[in-house]
Amino acid sequence: MNRSVTNIPSGEEQGTIIPCPIEPQTTKVNVKPLHAGFVASVDTPSLDRQLDEETLNAIRHAWRQHPVLIFPGQDLDPTGLATFSKQLGEFGDDPYVRASKFHENIIEVRREAKETAPIFGHSWHSDWSFQAEPPSATLLQSHVLPPFGGDTVFASGYKAYEALSSAMQEMLLPLKAIHSARSAYGPKGLFAKDDDTRSMKIIVSKDAEETCLHPLIRTHPESGKRALYINHVYTVGIDGFKESESSAMLNYLFRHMAQPAFIYRHKWRENALLMWDNRCVIHYADGGYTGHQRIMYRATLAGERPVLR
Repeated sequence: MNRSVTNIPSGEEQGTIIPCPIEPQTTKVNVKPLHAGFVASVDTPSLDRQLDEETLNAIRHAWRQHPVLIFPGQDLDPTGLATFSKQLGEFGDDPYVRASKFHENIIEVRREAKETAPIFGHSWHSDWSFQAEPPSATLLQSHVLPPFGGDTVFASGYKAYEALSSAMQEMLLPLKAIHSARSAYGPKGLFAKDDDTRSMKIIVSKDAEETCLHPLIRTHPESGKRALYINHVYTVGIDGFKESESSAMLNYLFRHMAQPAFIYRHKWRENALLMWDNRCVIHYADGGYTGHQRIMYRATLAGERPVLR
């Protein structure tokens, strides 16, 4: 499976806005759709303070319509990111990465110029999908950006599901996918093989070998839409199938999800915050900035047990 998609234009690069339903506007929040039902840019006042309910509701509404939100002009330090995140929900549990020294619920996603260890988050995944109640949202704030590279690439689980034939949808609906963190954080996983250049504090644990079952197709609890809910890193099989059978089916679905029609490539700018919905979006962190430092601040919000309705 070819994980990377290197030639997908971002909405900004395309220079066009795909028509979609008009968003409610307030004097404080302006929503600019970039990809209908997928990505939008949201202009707001500074988010590092207590927001009024009107502003928060406008942001929540935009997020229901567009699972990837871009907030330009936001220079949030870890405390500011935590302040905004907490107004949207409870913090998620980040089991295998130590929190930053700045805040107990904020991870510093750091890569130094001389690092040679694999890039953190460099394969398609939905954050912590191996948990019984995976996080609903991830928020990522730019802090130090390299002069080139370092994009974050997203794929829509909604669009991937909708594009399947009705027969394939019907076949997949009753299936359960097996999720585990073993290939990343287990004793024989990727991070167990790290060299000493890794600047992030990764926790390798036998606990990562545990598994969890989730619907292969899940229903979003707020939008009511169905999404293909699998990912390359944490989905390790399909319940009730032989390994060879589930591997073949998952590889087909992984290729299907990574089609250009379902993808948005985000090119980072200074003072930008991204927020995405792990319940219907997968993502990966691209490289291409060897020899340069990159530092981001990250928070997750608690979610619920995935269900199909």
